[in-house]
Amino acid sequence: MSRMALQELWLGLFGNRPNPKLRREVLIPILAYHLQEKALGGLKPATAKRLRSFAEDFAGSKGRVTSATPRAKTGARFVREYQGRLHEVAVHEHGFDYGGRTYRSLSHIAREITGTRWSGPAFFGLKKRKSKKAA
Repeated sequence: MSRMALQELWLGLFGNRPNPKLRREVLIPILAYHLQEKALGGLKPATAKRLRSFAEDFAGSKGRVTSATPRAKTGARFVREYQGRLHEVAVHEHGFDYGGRTYRSLSHIAREITGTRWSGPAFFGLKKRKSKKAA
């Protein structure tokens, strides 16, 4: 489509003309996404809520990005056997309970258990391991 045709499509979809500074290469994916959204439905409500939450956190934190990793729900329990001992962690609203103490991250607990630096999500099996490519 020509730029003029893309602008007319934009007007029909959004009810106003696009910014004249938007290049054709920018108009096309925006229009394609909007057409797909109209045909197939928009984001799931949970996804939209999560994106709004990220935007609010970002705006309130002066540009600090929060983790996109899903958080465990309050009440969840993680169990891991390490060196013949069973370790259980309970998730609560403000952190994690382990051994009668509250920790703010799973990585702190993994360090407490192993004595070395570990990724807490990896230690408790919440993070998929990257597959090693054959040499």
